[in-house]
Amino acid sequence: MGLLSFVFGGLGFILIGAHEALLHSSPSSQNKKTKTLFSISLVLFSSFFILNSTLSLFDAHSSNDAVGAALQLQVLSIAFVFLFYSLLPLLSLSFTLPSPLLNLVGAFAFAEEFLLFYLQRKDPSGVENRYYDLLLVPIAVCVFCTVLELGSPRSGVVAKLGRGVGLVLQGTWLIQIGLSLFSGWVAQGCDLHHVSRGNYTLRCKGHSEYHRARAIATLQFNCHLALLVVLVVGCFSVITSRNGGGGVFLDNFNVSTRYAPLGGAELQRFEHSPNFTLNSDDDGDDHTPGG
Repeated sequence: MGLLSFVFGGLGFILIGAHEALLHSSPSSQNKKTKTLFSISLVLFSSFFILNSTLSLFDAHSSNDAVGAALQLQVLSIAFVFLFYSLLPLLSLSFTLPSPLLNLVGAFAFAEEFLLFYLQRKDPSGVENRYYDLLLVPIAVCVFCTVLELGSPRSGVVAKLGRGVGLVLQGTWLIQIGLSLFSGWVAQGCDLHHVSRGNYTLRCKGHSEYHRARAIATLQFNCHLALLVVLVVGCFSVITSRNGGGGVFLDNFNVSTRYAPLGGAELQRFEHSPNFTLNSDDDGDDHTPGG
């Protein structure tokens, strides 16, 4: 693993997340060719992680790094699940597959990715653990939205939108991890120590440097989150304005925003209702004694 791997992986997550959020918010722009090209891109993206982890596995084996080899085996298993997830839409072109199967595999893949970074503690004193802990936030969003779509198909648009935003945040944060660990942007007083290609740790000289590096990581994540909120609000403001307001988006939830006048049946129900009256307050004054 290195800076280029993190940057390439982050850009891939950003593009996939943008496609998931923007395209699925407008189902009319989807077609069979677009979905096929998107699935092929997912296959290539998953294959990149498989190739990268395989190279790290061989490097760990040649360096006699048992921890690094075990870690890459875990990454490989997750990458193969995502590869299967990306192949399912292509297989559905030739075979009839249950509709919830894709979301079920996706939820399992995201949950496995969450457990990988949640349980990964090669070096308890390593600052990289803070970056991986913050990476759990967008992964958890992807897990929740995929389970939501699986349990409630009518919430598909909201679920895809949330998952797309989570993937974009995951991509930007992966780029930040690469810059913070493998470039000149390493926190002052901290150095990166390599055991093998995929096994590394960021250690600091003292207690104050360690806490400062963790605080910098939290600040960086807050900046990424704030920037994402601004981009999401800006993009959907442009989209809704071009589509004539939010009516097009609400139509995806089967919510009608048009005025529908009352028909004859509704008016007839009101006329025969014993509690329905059109008397005003002035009518009551005419019947007062001595009036």
